[in-house]
Amino acid sequence: MKVAVRAVIGFVLLAMTAPIVPASANPLSEENPVPVAEPVQTRKKARTTNHPGKPRGSANFLQAAGVGSPHWISVARQYMGTNPTKRRSLWCAEFLNFVLQRSGMKGTSSAMARSFVDYGQRISGPRVGAIAVINRGGSAGHVGIVTGIDSNGNPILLSGNHNNTVAEAPYPAKRVIAYVWPTS
Repeated sequence: MKVAVRAVIGFVLLAMTAPIVPASANPLSEENPVPVAEPVQTRKKARTTNHPGKPRGSANFLQAAGVGSPHWISVARQYMGTNPTKRRSLWCAEFLNFVLQRSGMKGTSSAMARSFVDYGQRISGPRVGAIAVINRGGSAGHVGIVTGIDSNGNPILLSGNHNNTVAEAPYPAKRVIAYVWPTS
């Protein structure tokens, strides 16, 4: 019993002395790492509505883990399971530009995923809220917002045109061309 009480007291003291990172902390700093997320396959699918084109609800696994996230992630998650662009193909960049605009930021105004390589501030690795540009071979690409890292070290992206819908899924880290941080 005494050992359990000491363990609890030790944990509480450790939690009280841990550094507190304010919400205004630099999202690019080494002190603000990307959390490891549970595999995407185990997450529940977004609920559907009877209102085409309206945002749908989605569980926020980062908030459930007590981790904050940039506001553009919550804007993008409002459209899980939909296609707000109404395009039939190649709309990941258009969706990301749509999200950035709704978040009060400028995008690239381009429908090409690779246009985001030169957007914002280049960063060295994945961070929650960063934009990841993915190589799909040749000049083709894909773009999305980093929402976590899976157990294999691959970034989980929230993106448009993933199986013709807005969805979250892991992408191979070796296919990432660039990580960039949005600028206002």
